[in-house]
Amino acid sequence: MQFGVFSVSDITPDPTTGRAPTEAERLQAVLRIAEKTEEVGLDVFALGEHHNPPFFSSSPTTTLGYLAGRTQRLQLSTATTLITTNDPVKIAEDYAMLQHLAGGRVDLTLGRGNTGPVYPWFGQDIRQGIPLAIENYALLRRLWDEDVVDWEGKFRTPLQSFTSTPRPLDGVAPFVWHGSIRSPEIAEQAAYYGDGFFHNHIFWPADHTRRMVDFYRRRFEHYGHGDADQAIVGLGGQVFMRKNSQDAVREFRPYFDEAPVYGHGPSLEDFTRETPLTVGSPQQVIDRTLGFRDYVGDYQRQLFLIDHAGLPLKSVLEQLDLLGEEVVPVLRKEFAARKPAHVPEAPTHESLVAAQIAQQEVTVR
Repeated sequence: MQFGVFSVSDITPDPTTGRAPTEAERLQAVLRIAEKTEEVGLDVFALGEHHNPPFFSSSPTTTLGYLAGRTQRLQLSTATTLITTNDPVKIAEDYAMLQHLAGGRVDLTLGRGNTGPVYPWFGQDIRQGIPLAIENYALLRRLWDEDVVDWEGKFRTPLQSFTSTPRPLDGVAPFVWHGSIRSPEIAEQAAYYGDGFFHNHIFWPADHTRRMVDFYRRRFEHYGHGDADQAIVGLGGQVFMRKNSQDAVREFRPYFDEAPVYGHGPSLEDFTRETPLTVGSPQQVIDRTLGFRDYVGDYQRQLFLIDHAGLPLKSVLEQLDLLGEEVVPVLRKEFAARKPAHVPEAPTHESLVAAQIAQQEVTVR
């Protein structure tokens, strides 16, 4: 099982000081967080895509390309790549290039985003969000899988004898997770292609997450990719820890109360009871995270959000130390002990290349 962190790249004032970092400071902080993620032994760093304040990450491939040269084994991913408003030709080119630069340590999470105005900024209509996601991904797959593509659709100009360059490393495209919080159409899309489904359930109760993941698993099996429990599932999570749970609650409360995403709403106590947000000791994070398996089954990737709402870099790096030293080693052991042998691990470039070679050998026979 893979463990890591993701950042949405928000620039939020620290409610305890009133000061917001500059874009340059926040960008450098995210780079340090990613490097620290590898240093403490985690597997994945993922970065979101946004095109509006208060976020800075309009070009995650640029940032991840830089990190490819600064890390050795860290899997570089996206928390969201906007399949609706990005040209699939550009996605194909950018992520194949990043794949080469990182030696295969790349995958991506496709999504529609959560900012409605982004659609007209890029010449699209939000009312076409689902059709855009479906058509654009169908084209993206062909651009990676076929050397020469002739294509015509509804949302972009036709392609004639087009070759996307560079070609995917070793002839294997980056693995794709389809991210969705509330759209069964996207879970269906992930199942149809046999791709991964990432449910960032940080704002949602367990019952909703269970229904979405279960739907994806059943459709994955329906399309003949394997048994339902072999489907590739990733989850988001949200934590803040201190050795003593009371200290964690006291320190995090002002950040929760003023956070743009959930501040001025339910209390911290209500939110932690109704959603996966865990504020407390490392053992509480371990217990809560292990409990995710009870309602989604065995899954392959767990990413934590730890750097939002104005939290200072020092606190975020301390969260990473606790994850690397006390939380993830226990989670690795416990999840591995509970996972049946027939449930696959998270796909990597190496495993995808090996699967392709095996398939070619079967075809030759």
